Amino acid sequence: MKRKTQITLTVTLDENNTPEAMEWSAPDGGVKEQSMEAFFLSTWDKDTQESARIDLWSKEMPVDQMQVFVHQTLIGIRASYLKATEDAQMGEAMQQFCDFFASERNLKDVKKGN
Repeated sequence: MKRKTQITLTVTLDENNTPEAMEWSAPDGGVKEQSMEAFFLSTWDKDTQESARIDLWSKEMPVDQMQVFVHQTLIGIRASYLKATEDAQMGEAMQQFCDFFASERNLKDVKKGN
């Protein structure tokens, strides 16, 4: 039985079209108007064999939090790639880059809520 569901992204812009506030909702997942400071969205078009992206962050997003966000996103991409391809060699190379990124930006000691 097929069914559809929705994930909604809402962006409030200032007079310069810069994101001021952002929220996302996923009713089937129990998420309603959850505030967020940034999001990266990538899609894949199988016909053109190209990805499309939307990367947004609020004007209040501090650089140190952006660094943590990017690092965690890279870790997630590595995990997704490894799960989809089982390419352990590239997965290890990606992990080495994630470790390098964390080391260079001093992210190893970042704690949730900081």
